[in-house]
Amino acid sequence: MSAFDWLKGGNDRALADGRYAGRESATDRAARLRREGHRARVFRDGDAAGTEPRRRRIGRA
Repeated sequence: MSAFDWLKGGNDRALADGRYAGRESATDRAARLRREGHRARVFRDGDAAGTEPRRRRIGRA
């Protein structure tokens, strides 16, 4: 394994199955973070979520 193996390209599916087995993929991580953020907003705002935009505290009047 060389430091520059990624430059040659190759079989990404085989790399995912071999070298990175058991690790969360970037796509799965992004989806998990999106779900967690959504759940936090629903818990924080309840049924009022998305009905009225939040007011900006700093900026234009």
